[in-house]
Amino acid sequence: TQKMAELLGLRDECGEGASGAPALTGSCLAAKRLNLDVYPDGCRQFLQLFEGRREEVVQVEFLRLSCNDRLLGTTLGILPHLKHLKSLALKGGHARDEFGSCQHGSLTSLPPDVGNLRCLTHLDLSFNSLSTLPGCILHLPSLRVLLVSHNSLVALPEDFGSLSKLTFFSAMKNQLKALPQSIGELAVLQDLDLSENALEFLPEEVGNLCSCTELDLSGNRLSSIPDSLANLKSLRRLHLHSNLLVTVPASLASLPNLSRLDLQNNCLRAVPPEIQTSPFVHLRGNPLGETEPSPQADESSARGLRRLFLASGQDSFTVTSEGCKVVLACGIHFYFPPGAASDPLRIYFRTLAPDPQWVKLRHHDVLLSRVLELQPHGVKFQQEVQIWMPYASPQTLHQREVVVRTFSGQSWSDLRTRVEQKRKSKKHVAHCSVLHFSWFLVVSRLLQNECKVPTEGTLLFSSVDPNIKVTFPPGVTEETRSVKLQVLPVSAEEIKEITADAGCRASPLLCLSQDSLVDFLRPVRIQLPLPPGVTGLNLDRSRLHLLRGDLEGQTWDDITGQVVLEFTHLYAVFEVTHFSWYWLWYTTKTYIGGIAKKVYERLRMYQVNFIALQRKKDPEQVLLQCVPKHKVDPVLKKLQDRYRGPEPSDMVEMFEGEQFFAAFERGISIDMDRPDCVDGRLSFIFYSHLKNMKEIYVTSPVDRKDQSVKGQVSFYRGAVPESIPEDASRRRKGPDSLWLATLPIKLPQLKPRWGENPGPLNGFSFPPLNLGNAETGYLTQANLLSIARRVGADWQTIGLNLGLTYQQIERIGYNNREDLDKQILDMLFSWAQQNSEDPDCVNKLITAMKESGRQDIADEVETIIELGRQKYRDSIRRVGLEQESSTEDSAIAMM
Repeated sequence: TQKMAELLGLRDECGEGASGAPALTGSCLAAKRLNLDVYPDGCRQFLQLFEGRREEVVQVEFLRLSCNDRLLGTTLGILPHLKHLKSLALKGGHARDEFGSCQHGSLTSLPPDVGNLRCLTHLDLSFNSLSTLPGCILHLPSLRVLLVSHNSLVALPEDFGSLSKLTFFSAMKNQLKALPQSIGELAVLQDLDLSENALEFLPEEVGNLCSCTELDLSGNRLSSIPDSLANLKSLRRLHLHSNLLVTVPASLASLPNLSRLDLQNNCLRAVPPEIQTSPFVHLRGNPLGETEPSPQADESSARGLRRLFLASGQDSFTVTSEGCKVVLACGIHFYFPPGAASDPLRIYFRTLAPDPQWVKLRHHDVLLSRVLELQPHGVKFQQEVQIWMPYASPQTLHQREVVVRTFSGQSWSDLRTRVEQKRKSKKHVAHCSVLHFSWFLVVSRLLQNECKVPTEGTLLFSSVDPNIKVTFPPGVTEETRSVKLQVLPVSAEEIKEITADAGCRASPLLCLSQDSLVDFLRPVRIQLPLPPGVTGLNLDRSRLHLLRGDLEGQTWDDITGQVVLEFTHLYAVFEVTHFSWYWLWYTTKTYIGGIAKKVYERLRMYQVNFIALQRKKDPEQVLLQCVPKHKVDPVLKKLQDRYRGPEPSDMVEMFEGEQFFAAFERGISIDMDRPDCVDGRLSFIFYSHLKNMKEIYVTSPVDRKDQSVKGQVSFYRGAVPESIPEDASRRRKGPDSLWLATLPIKLPQLKPRWGENPGPLNGFSFPPLNLGNAETGYLTQANLLSIARRVGADWQTIGLNLGLTYQQIERIGYNNREDLDKQILDMLFSWAQQNSEDPDCVNKLITAMKESGRQDIADEVETIIELGRQKYRDSIRRVGLEQESSTEDSAIAMM
């Protein structure tokens, strides 16, 4: 929104990061702009300004407000007074729920007098609750850019074509079922985005959009398109993927400027030769050439089922009553059987980085995948939908099992899961079936045995250790209840290493749980094997201790004197009426509860090493990774051709899901505005089977023209867990008590790459860039410069995949001949300026990098985009905290 406004001639003389009330109300008003959407009480501040400085406020030309603000209704009444307003953004999406999803704003209409804003050229109402387009919009004579994406619009007004000056219109992710015929009257419209709606047909008048260069109709329900689209002589990109097309006009191939025609994931069985042979046409995911149903891999699949292959930039698809098979770019598969959905249903998906605040792992669980979210939540399918999720195969599955875990919005539960291995890729996938969509992830847990306990009683064995059994006598319960049993084997070597006492021994650790809060009516009989090396013949009862732990393993109580222990040659038997953790120890130690707690926690910890490597061709690019000890050598071997660096750090111990930070020190710094940067340090979450890796660029405030910089990177815990053993915590005290390790980083003497004297861009001068939008994330000029430094001789391939023409590529190469750096800069910034008004340009950049084989650049951009918006808003709010607090204090004092 901001970038579009700048391109419409608006000045940007006030930074959004202004701090303190005077800066906010002074310099921003002087620049005739108010950016208040990043403040949680922006509407209140606007009302106060209007009340106290009305003459200045009515001169404002640029206004941004959040529609998640409770004072929005009062603020809307003032808008018609801003006669000079050129750009207005009333957007939702500034608040997020606990899972990171944007919350739509409360805006449902606009005051009729808003139609009197004759200077308004840019209007953004995205992420709101509009079900109809406010009629006053049609009376805005100067309107050129209109965004109403992420609303609930079901139709556009019949006289929508009266917006004669409109050049950009986005209504993506609404519920539009049809378009008015008057849409063909938008003679100067250049970009039209109607993706992810419910359009079933298009009016012939769409062919009258003579100025249209990009038309996005993807993710709808179109079964055909009108021949009149062949009249769009200015059209460069036509997106029709993920529809229900069975045919397309051959005349589309004759469009003179068309450089991309995306027909992926439709129902095309035959395509005109003119289109099929065109180099700019994408047809993947269509049943081309199929004259009979094709066999399916799964035995329950129907023959001839529609198959969809989604590219990395796509986030939704449509399921019909006919069913389909879907393959995501990340390797996740779905099977929707015929009849699973009675009506066409749009499915949205995304993968999320696991956040320990809501991804709660149980003790001894191991996370094996990212989080998959499927929407809409709560919709019940008529038949079970099958999901295959790839996962990082654990080193051993002995005494463990892999399950898919799902989140209901309140708690996590495990699904019945089948583990499979793909024949070609040899990758492991977890297969489950569901009737509802929510959040899913794959974990490895302790092998679990369970049974139903009726009033007649029953017997439950452990499949890990058959010597462990639980006997439920008749009359143990009035109502049938479910019981679960898990066993954690503990070797004598582990006990000896942790306790440093060869005389300490312990049985396997037994965990019992049930689905009832009521104790059993009769004692339940439990049999545990005696610790290794101990038998009924040599048993010294004074050394034997039965411990009971709470479900969190924080306390271990010696209950030897509270139960009746019976012994056989190999087993100990006792009775209980409620369930918990049970552990049999054999030792001469007196405070056995403290020793058991220490051993239990150490069994949950992983031995890891930190590595810090620098790319050989670009030492400013640093790779940081936390690697489990047994994986260090393979990881270093894989990276040694491209990176160099010091030996890994000393071994430290960490919990699954524990947070840690990396801080660059002694003359080395990073971009503090990075989305994963907290108080100047990079944030990580350790998961033993996921990549705990980040690759970043570092700089130095030291002048490196005459000398190198010898700095370091240090790793710190986020916080010392309460249950961590003292000897595993840390070796330093005071402010550095959270320190884990330090590794050296050296930046060599600087050799200017962009040329001498003319400037950092070697003579190039580009206006400030801010690509993207708030809901998809921004890329700044600094980000593009960083990308340019990583691009090499493959810049031409990247440029073509970005949509530049061969003529543009040739001209850039000729104008900057013999200077590769200038060629790269010219290509990248030329594309950026051409696409700066495109809200989806960042996703297109990511896709182009992947298509060009530059997954490394794509990954970095995706990381920035995934966290950037949230980090940006939080940082602005932190700056404004003091002023907000002082404003509130003043208001209280006035009261």
